[in-house]
Amino acid sequence: MSKTPERSLTGDDDVKVEKVSADPNCEDEASGIQTLNMFVRTRTDSGKPLSDMEILEQVTVLNLDTGEQIPLSIAEDKLPQCLNPLSLHIMRLTSDLEKDKESDNESVDSKKTYNTQLDNVSDGDSVSLRKKTSQLKKFLGSKVRRTVGRAKMMAQEVSLPGRQKEEMIDIPDELTGGEQHVKMKASSSHKGPYEFDTLQCVQEMHGEHLGPIWCMKFSPCGRLLATAGQDRILRIWVLKTAFNHFQDMRSRCNADSKSSPTPSQESLVSQHSVEDPVAAIIAEKESDPRSPFVERPFCTYVAHTSDLLDVSWSKNYFILSSSMDKTVRLWHISRKECLCCFQHIDFVTAIAFHPRDDRYFLSGSLDGKLRLWNIPDKKVALWNELDGQHKLITAANFCQNGKFAVVGSYDGRCVFYTTEHLKYYTQIHVRSTRGRNSKGRKITGIESLPNEDKILVTSNDSRIRLYDLRDLNLSCKYKGYVNNSSQIRACFSHDGKYIISGSENQYIYMWKTHHDYAKFSSARRDRNDYWEAIKAHNAVVTSAVFAPDSHSLIEQMERHRREKEEEKASSLSGDALMGGASSGNGYVLVSADFNGCIKVFVNRVKPKHSSLPVSAMS
Repeated sequence: MSKTPERSLTGDDDVKVEKVSADPNCEDEASGIQTLNMFVRTRTDSGKPLSDMEILEQVTVLNLDTGEQIPLSIAEDKLPQCLNPLSLHIMRLTSDLEKDKESDNESVDSKKTYNTQLDNVSDGDSVSLRKKTSQLKKFLGSKVRRTVGRAKMMAQEVSLPGRQKEEMIDIPDELTGGEQHVKMKASSSHKGPYEFDTLQCVQEMHGEHLGPIWCMKFSPCGRLLATAGQDRILRIWVLKTAFNHFQDMRSRCNADSKSSPTPSQESLVSQHSVEDPVAAIIAEKESDPRSPFVERPFCTYVAHTSDLLDVSWSKNYFILSSSMDKTVRLWHISRKECLCCFQHIDFVTAIAFHPRDDRYFLSGSLDGKLRLWNIPDKKVALWNELDGQHKLITAANFCQNGKFAVVGSYDGRCVFYTTEHLKYYTQIHVRSTRGRNSKGRKITGIESLPNEDKILVTSNDSRIRLYDLRDLNLSCKYKGYVNNSSQIRACFSHDGKYIISGSENQYIYMWKTHHDYAKFSSARRDRNDYWEAIKAHNAVVTSAVFAPDSHSLIEQMERHRREKEEEKASSLSGDALMGGASSGNGYVLVSADFNGCIKVFVNRVKPKHSSLPVSAMS
């Protein structure tokens, strides 16, 4: 929320606070007041002095998500719930921008009027005003600090608007075959058949992350999962079937580095954070055979000094992590130390390895600059700056196999640059043509549709949009989930058939990318509210992703389960543990929430409900 001026100038006692700076002894105080950009009254029309609370009620703040003006006296109760520190920082930046704009747009006549009224104020009133505004400044400072502190710790449930509640219906139990372990919902327009009615929760990992998980991403091979968030630690999880492979890789690397010089302090910190492989093996043997991941992180990396906002994998197991500490750090799964640190001017909100040449990566920052880094040279190869009033980059990625770099902005624009020279190419305004979403909202995620010239854009108007890059037209808009102030981003399944997203109402939402509208005569092809959702968490679902190679993962889980059965000479059948199917067809979903909990789900595809290939539905 940003502070906006409340002009109320009626009577001789109404003055512009920021003008009380003629006395050299109060220049610092007046300068501080000027930064608040507020106009307040200190007396009533009858001359009675106003109390601090009455003065505070004149000051309003703007909820950037709803446009609502709120008196500061009640702003604490009106703050969006589960607000992340990135949103708080963006609010502060946009507040400064709004104040600058207000100052630039102030007319000369208004300034003369304010100066005339200031001249009419007596010296006694000036002293009283300075004293009153000083008290107000102190009161506001403590109030804002308490508000920000509470907002960062919020993790309460955000209720759905009434319209969305009415759209939700329970999926009948008979459709789930009695194997459903999670609460399912679907939109009222979605009458079935359902795609995710066989979802089962097979693993829950909690107690490692302290606080919200802001980002989560699989390695391209699908055997490693990186998670990071508020606790400043990057954690890497490994599949049970791949543990020995990566442990051998790490052992070989450690053997090669024994003769290396004394490690740096940063290296020592990371070494202490790496999990004991023996303890990991013991935990793996005692875990549920259905669980695909080793129960404890394969490794943890400690170097960042503030929240991590994004992660990116290369094909050969290098990892990039970006943070609110204004740095990007490079790691490798076989190494314990940070390999390189790339310094920025402001928070780094998005990073992405070049899809064809992992010597380069893209970074987007709140300083408005898009940078293409050369990793071997450890410097910026190319850069460009976002234009417009709000030069805040909140999302970034490559598209068309690295041909273009695309960034998402705070004011709802997707701007394309040619990767070769990082020159401006074109842009899309992500917004509705009319209604409350006609003003662009913050872009939180950008992802390319596999094997097609389309991108998926997530924004803070609770909409996900699919754009065709051939003509920049909107192909489809996906509705149903709640994303008003979070950094939630949607993503595709490995085959591009489905879209998944977390939500502020504690649900995980799924849509078919290309819905079969032929049987719905009145349906619009650019709208898709045929969603399915599961109530899987007790807090905001901050991230949800599909595993890249779900089929192989399900087969590995099934094979691992059989091996466990043979070792333990168990009498349990495959049907009892995994729903009876031996096929690897299906999808694996992973979600994370505001409380640091990670859950893994398996959805086996039934042959009669299998979807057409994407190419056949395009």
